[in-house]
Amino acid sequence: MRDNPRSPRAATSRRNMLFGTAAAGAALFAAGCTSNENNDGGGEKSEGAQVADSEPGKKVTIGFAGPQADHGWLNAITTQAKNRAKKYEDVTLEATEGSNDNATQIGQVETLINKKVDVLVVLPADGKALTQVGLKAMRAGIPVVNLDRIFSSQQAYRCWIGGDNYGMGLNAGHWIGEQLKDKKNAKVVELAGIDNLELTRQRTKGFDDALKNYPNIEKVARQSAEFTVESGQKKMSELLQAQKSFDALWNHDDDQGVGAQRAIEQAGRDEFLMVGGAGSKRVMEAIKADDSVFKATVLYPPTMAASAIDLARALGQGKGIAGMAEYEIPAHITLYSAVVTKKNVDEYLPIGFT
Repeated sequence: MRDNPRSPRAATSRRNMLFGTAAAGAALFAAGCTSNENNDGGGEKSEGAQVADSEPGKKVTIGFAGPQADHGWLNAITTQAKNRAKKYEDVTLEATEGSNDNATQIGQVETLINKKVDVLVVLPADGKALTQVGLKAMRAGIPVVNLDRIFSSQQAYRCWIGGDNYGMGLNAGHWIGEQLKDKKNAKVVELAGIDNLELTRQRTKGFDDALKNYPNIEKVARQSAEFTVESGQKKMSELLQAQKSFDALWNHDDDQGVGAQRAIEQAGRDEFLMVGGAGSKRVMEAIKADDSVFKATVLYPPTMAASAIDLARALGQGKGIAGMAEYEIPAHITLYSAVVTKKNVDEYLPIGFT
């Protein structure tokens, strides 16, 4: 989930006022500060600016705290973070046991703060509930990389990296639209996630906005599930009973799609194409086999956790990002929701989660 974009320069000023210049300098990442004097204004980093690479450098201890890995995607998040950290000789990862209890996760982050880790990577079970502990870390001079579920204040993190929920819906809708654009009176249905979550509402809005480009397509039904196998099966059964025929289904989440698939097979239905969400290995393999309703899935890549480790390492070493002219890493990084189909599935299979 994302807040509206904010000015990095304004954010810097706010942090300077809140934390004081010294603490802000520790929390904000400046790659080779003294090299600013050599910037010729030509849009490229000068020779003095350092960027993070795979070569060993300053040793960095990264604290990692996330929710309980009770979902395929969340398990992949933890795995991606741990595997990425192992790639670097100069990184020590202090990972907590994941928890969906806000008080427990807050305590875990506070323990990491007390251990004086160099950088924190936090995927909060609840962004709003963990905002204060993010602020506590920043005030202690520990930069925070906020992963996916966003804190309610930008002062609680140095960098946010996460997926694009609106983009998921948008790309799912456009892909379905292109498949059905020549079909008269085409009908689609939607199996959404938990409706009281902003991410679910964003995915639905993106989907609806995309379908507006295809006047021949009507969304005839929508059911909200709970990102679980059981709820996916129950709600998909209800959709199938209510709609005797339709042309496409978009399911927000590949885990709940396991249940949806059961309901589809039990009903003996195959007249429609199905697009999944998030990018599980199971769905990618079904897409590759091309012998079922599964034709595509829209990524919400768990590789963001590996990238968060890269960003944390760069922050800890005082380095920037190769290929960017700026001396600092960005304040916000939104990942792209690629559509995986039979044409490109081999490319994405290695990052499919189980």
